[in-house]
Amino acid sequence: MLPQIAGLGPGEIALILAVLVLLFGASKLPELARGSGRALRIFKAETKGLMDDEDDDVKDSQKTEAQKQLDAQRRAEAAQRLETPVEHPADRPADPPHDTDR
Repeated sequence: MLPQIAGLGPGEIALILAVLVLLFGASKLPELARGSGRALRIFKAETKGLMDDEDDDVKDSQKTEAQKQLDAQRRAEAAQRLETPVEHPADRPADPPHDTDR
């Protein structure tokens, strides 16, 4: 006997796959699966990040004063780097053409 996934038997799964192939076409299915995998990975990373943030709050209460000052300094430096505008080559004025005939 085959195992059931979420209460669906092999017949129901085959029907769902057939409908997906009809709706999206066989060439689009790998792309859809890849996109779903990326979205799931991003979701997992974000939820892990939220849990890590909660752990950081607990650890902050156990840090020494010097460690807290160092963390604050690093945050300020990171914020300053984010605020500094980056000059893109398209934003710069074009150099005047050089006259090479002379």
